[in-house]
Amino acid sequence: MKKVFVGVSGGVDSSVSAALLKDQGYDVTGVFIKVWQPDFIECNWKDEMRDAMRVCAKLEIPFLLCDLEKEYKEGVVNYMIDEYKAGRTPNPDVMCNKEIKFKAFLNFALEKGADFIATGHYAQKKELDDSFGLFESGDKEKDQTYFIWNLNQEILKNVLFPIGHLKKEEVRKMAEKKKLLTSNKKDSQGLCFIGHVDMKDFLKKFIDTKKGKVLNEKGDVIGEHDGAVLYTIGERHHFELFQKNPNQKNLYVISKDLENNTITLSEKKITQDSKKIKIDKVNLIREISEKDEIEARIRYRQPLQEGKIIKINKESVEIEFKDPQESITSGQSLVIYKNSECLGGGVIV
Repeated sequence: MKKVFVGVSGGVDSSVSAALLKDQGYDVTGVFIKVWQPDFIECNWKDEMRDAMRVCAKLEIPFLLCDLEKEYKEGVVNYMIDEYKAGRTPNPDVMCNKEIKFKAFLNFALEKGADFIATGHYAQKKELDDSFGLFESGDKEKDQTYFIWNLNQEILKNVLFPIGHLKKEEVRKMAEKKKLLTSNKKDSQGLCFIGHVDMKDFLKKFIDTKKGKVLNEKGDVIGEHDGAVLYTIGERHHFELFQKNPNQKNLYVISKDLENNTITLSEKKITQDSKKIKIDKVNLIREISEKDEIEARIRYRQPLQEGKIIKINKESVEIEFKDPQESITSGQSLVIYKNSECLGGGVIV
């Protein structure tokens, strides 16, 4: 009997994942992953852990606690803070999956004799002729392949996505049928502290900031902001304009200058060369080549955009899109697809 450690978070998706695997005959253990949280924010991780324990008790499977506070602080939080300091806008959910769920948790499970780990991600693993492929979920609205482009063949062989072929409403119905307490529970907000505090308030605890000038495209000073390091490209809030105009169209951050502590606004979200995007820190789940026609997205839930590979090497990939892209943000993930298969991705330069 194959042994599976399921990451149980106290939510409905991981609860049903554990239930399905048990029904399929696996030797299932539920594992709650404890991550770092700041002491200045109230977080309900203990409540979530209790719910996870109750689910495991209902399913009559063992429960374990996996303490990854140190790994989370170093691999996710410190990374996020360093990226903001460098003027980029990171995606901590991508890094959490890479460093915690599919690295530290996977190592924890394998060391304890598990054959697989399983998560409640909406994604599908399919066995192909000579490799594994990562495919979009059966529920396109909930698909999470955007956040797990860092997986590789070595990881995929040890990973299961039990609910990846299902729609969310089917998952909830299964939870109701099995009388799991999580059946009507709201979806989590991702990283604990992000769900309970404004990102700018959080960053101010770790980064020294000071007010600076807001500029228009001509370089005129039109307002004031809380610190250029806190803003992301495409943002249209959290700065103050000196002249209030009720007819003013939305203004978006199109650039920021950390050295001079300024941000520049425009009514246009599209800038020059917005068809070509370069990514580094590239991970390819399966091979791609120059001139390949692909699809990609540069933010979660963005409809897939047509494009082609124009340059590729071990460190970076350059993609030319058919249509100009809005609010291209350094530090965010660009994820590559073809025929519903996630081929990998990288970080926007």
